[in-house]
Amino acid sequence: MSLPHAILGLLQSEPMTGYDLKTRAFDESIAHFWPADQAQIYRTLDRMTEDGWVESRVEIQEDRPNRKIYSITDAGRTELYRWLTTPQPLPVYREPFLIQVFFSQYLTNAKIIELMEQQLEPHRERLAHYQQIPLPPLDDLTITREQTLERLTLELGIKIEQTYIEWIQESIEIVRNLPENS
Repeated sequence: MSLPHAILGLLQSEPMTGYDLKTRAFDESIAHFWPADQAQIYRTLDRMTEDGWVESRVEIQEDRPNRKIYSITDAGRTELYRWLTTPQPLPVYREPFLIQVFFSQYLTNAKIIELMEQQLEPHRERLAHYQQIPLPPLDDLTITREQTLERLTLELGIKIEQTYIEWIQESIEIVRNLPENS
C-alpha cells in the first residue's frame, strides 16, 4: 500500500486539511496498519497535487491561520480505482523480536523467557485497544457496507494480536523445558 492511495481513500469521504488527515483519519483509523507522520502527509499531498490527484483551496480564517483544504480530483478517483483493483504483493515483514528469538541460543532460558514476557504486555495492550474500537458486530443487520469493511480489517488486527499472544505463551512453555546451553 502506498501513502498516496491511503490519502486518496480518506479524501474520497470528504475534503480535509493535512492536519485533519493526520489527526482524524490516520490517527483514529488506519494508523493501526498504515501509520504516517505529519511531514510525510504534507510531502505526499504536495506530490499528489503535482500529479493532479488532489486539489486544494485556502479557507481564510480570521482568528487562526488559514487552512488549506484538499479534495480528490477525477484523476485521483481514477488512480484510486486503478490501485484498488490491482492485486497487492505480500508485505515485507520485519520483526526484530523474531531475530532475537532466532539467535537467542546464546542466552539462558530465563533470559529468553524474560524477553518473551516483555513482548506480552504491548500485544495485550494493542489487543485491548482494538477490542475497544466501537464498530457494530458483523452479524448486526443495521451495519453499513463501510462499517462492514472497516470491521473486517479490525477483525484481522484482533486475530493477529490473539495469535501473537498465544504463540508467545506457548513459546515460553517450550523454552522452560529446553536444556540449558553449555
